[in-house]
Amino acid sequence: MASVPRNIRRRRKNPEGRMAVMDHLRELRRRLIWIVLIVAVGAIVAWQFYNPILRLMEHPYCSVPVKYRFVGSTGKCDLIYHGVLDGFVSRLKVSVIAGAVGTGPFWLYQVWAFIAPGMRKSERKYTIWFVITSTVLFVAGVVLAYLLLLKGLPILMRQAGTGVQAQLTINDYLGFVVLMLVVFGAAFELPLIIVMANLAGILSARVLRKSQRIAIFLIFVFAAVATPTTDPFTMCAMAFAMTALYELAVLFAIVHDRRKARRRAEERAEEHLDDDTPSSVDALPEQIGSGDGWGDTT
Repeated sequence: MASVPRNIRRRRKNPEGRMAVMDHLRELRRRLIWIVLIVAVGAIVAWQFYNPILRLMEHPYCSVPVKYRFVGSTGKCDLIYHGVLDGFVSRLKVSVIAGAVGTGPFWLYQVWAFIAPGMRKSERKYTIWFVITSTVLFVAGVVLAYLLLLKGLPILMRQAGTGVQAQLTINDYLGFVVLMLVVFGAAFELPLIIVMANLAGILSARVLRKSQRIAIFLIFVFAAVATPTTDPFTMCAMAFAMTALYELAVLFAIVHDRRKARRRAEERAEEHLDDDTPSSVDALPEQIGSGDGWGDTT
């Protein structure tokens, strides 16, 4: 019998979806290459729109009263840099971050495509919802962080007192703003992780309800450590938002587990009541009409 060519054997799909360790590593490498290429394309596009993006990121700093910040020869809010390459590095950093945010749905799909083969067929239908929800949550976190910067940055810079002006470098300021946006955006992905773990059967609603107090405490600890600012208002804003999203994820898990338990109960009932199962009717004959004068036998 002729042997099957090696390339044909490689094309055959495993019905159980199992992969060797090296196959997983190759798939991971392929997905990472796609993610890098997607972010690179987004960064190239963002490079062309650097000035509008920079104006948007400078807006919280420009909202600080003039007496608390440095004003250059242009009469506007100016950021400075000292090194020769600082301007190029700042533009590259802004372009990469903006490209990653703008192409989020595309590289998030690559992340999901790497995870999906290990899931059941019924769970893969959540692909589009995973991409949409993760993008919306990340953008919501970024928007909240930006609004907090608009309100909180003037308050922070006023604490130095009168007669003192801030002369911020572009690297320090953009690093602070980018860190703030990314931390809030990543923190808002917490409920999605909980929901996906519940859908995959890893985390049940009973465990979530049992550990609610510990989870909320850890959320506040994370908010205190992760927020770049030291003010309690930003920390509380992140913690309260994450707690609300966590409670929504727990509520989703409760509803999902109840539906799953009801579905399993119905399936078990159908398995026990098939067509070949006899009914629980007493087969012994009874005397008809005894004691009422009708149908008595003599």
